[in-house]
Amino acid sequence: MFELDARLAKDTVVVGHFPLSVVLMSRDSRYPWCILVPKVANITESYQLSAELQQQLCEESSTLAQALMTEFHGESMNVAALGNVVSQLHVHHVVRFSDDGTWPGPIWGVGDAVPFSETELVTRQSRIQSILANKLGFNA
Repeated sequence: MFELDARLAKDTVVVGHFPLSVVLMSRDSRYPWCILVPKVANITESYQLSAELQQQLCEESSTLAQALMTEFHGESMNVAALGNVVSQLHVHHVVRFSDDGTWPGPIWGVGDAVPFSETELVTRQSRIQSILANKLGFNA
């Protein structure tokens, strides 16, 4: 049975669900940043998914990336599946800007997360739900 890793649950809020993946939003306000987590138990790498589920994950990732870039007018989309801290398969989608605090370097482990206020968190969550509505079976 699928369970979301406790660290992912602590560092994010649920935006909604694609057919395969739960869509999470980072609590770090420095970047428009979402994470896809396939709802499959005991998976740490994408190659462990069936070919059909790998294709579904790719489609969900592309849909999310395009929606985020269009909405936030980013200069670059960073997509990464890092399993060094959290082994559960999860794919980060981070919209980047040339004036963000870590450009052009990676965001991982640089600086401290800046939390949203509760109002900002709900507003960003709703905004992302809105841009994903009616895309690839997304359900908020």
